[in-house]
Amino acid sequence: MTRGSQDGMANTTRSAGGGRAAGGRAADPDPDRAEGPAASEHAAAERNTGERDTGERNAGERRQAGRPGSRRRPVGKRVTMTDVARLAECSQSTVSVVVNGTAGIHISKATRQRVLKAARELGYEVGQRQVGQRQLGPATPPRQIAVLFDRIATSPEAVVSIDGARDAAWTTGHVLTVCETLNDPEMEGRAIDAVLHNGVEAIVYATIMTRKVEVPRALYAAGVPVVLLNCYSDDRAFPSVEPGEVAGGHRATDELIRAGHRRIAIITGELWMDAARDRLKGYRQALATADIPYDPELVREGNWQFSAGYAQTHALMGLRQPPQAIFCSNDRMAVGCYEALKERGLAIPRDVSVIGYDDEEVARHLSPQLTTLVLPHREMGRWAIERALSHPRLARDKHPLTKLECPLIERASIAYLK
Repeated sequence: MTRGSQDGMANTTRSAGGGRAAGGRAADPDPDRAEGPAASEHAAAERNTGERDTGERNAGERRQAGRPGSRRRPVGKRVTMTDVARLAECSQSTVSVVVNGTAGIHISKATRQRVLKAARELGYEVGQRQVGQRQLGPATPPRQIAVLFDRIATSPEAVVSIDGARDAAWTTGHVLTVCETLNDPEMEGRAIDAVLHNGVEAIVYATIMTRKVEVPRALYAAGVPVVLLNCYSDDRAFPSVEPGEVAGGHRATDELIRAGHRRIAIITGELWMDAARDRLKGYRQALATADIPYDPELVREGNWQFSAGYAQTHALMGLRQPPQAIFCSNDRMAVGCYEALKERGLAIPRDVSVIGYDDEEVARHLSPQLTTLVLPHREMGRWAIERALSHPRLARDKHPLTKLECPLIERASIAYLK
């Protein structure tokens, strides 16, 4: 996840006039790692570095439209309540009330119809709570799955993952129980004891920052399927899923290369975080694949915040040979990048192209709208539940690390020179 408070996000929006990054796994090559479904077009570059990113979902030609006025759902694009609200010309709260069937709130028939029509046009999943398929009597205990998160409140990524997990759990008639442990070993142990006592059928162990973890010993003896969400362990005792950050960095850089740019800079996150290192690794691989020399002068370390994007963009544009394009490792730094370029009288994308990462809501409100990549947290949440329910209860085999694609959201911040 991108470090930084909600206050920082608010300040960012005010500064730019409308304009998250997960920590990742270690970048060391590991022959046991397997990727998610289908190999990406960048698999050759991954193999060149010894890393077997063999199952990432195809990050090749799938471009997703984010242009205003489009009513067709682009292939692979996640549709949110915000999208429905924009098309229905109402608030997100109104959409939530309508699609969730909230009782006790009066919404006019015309507005309800407009929201449902917009949801159908965009392909937003409405009312797919299939728990009603199985009627439970008062004496029947609910079927439960537990999600243990280290922290929920600091970033929207956790909530998005929980939404995906909930969707998958409800499809099979399960109730989702969510616990926040705040990385407290004692409370973590109590939470595990509590959910096991309640008879959960599976446990998802999740972290807000993608990282290596020491899995609590109690989970090895839990007697129910356990899946790791957004984290992994050295022993590979449990199925694990995380974003495909190396391929994501490659995809972002390759988009700029395919647009005709050769002098491409990157503003990284904090390099102690695996996500920052992996995105940088993907950047370097893309340059190497295109026979573009790596120039360390074009690599600037940021800290995921607006201020870093702003300061490092000024530094880059002050070079004797400034970049033609800038890859910001998250959208928040891209907001600062926009501000710095505009202060210098430079137009985006006419003078400098910019691409971000994370697809935060603010990316849609920049001018021009920001081309970016989206972290697949919702899909990861769904995957974790589906894997848990299909996982043999006491399997002791080593499990590969599954990585899901970070799809490109194409908007208007890249100039295509070719």
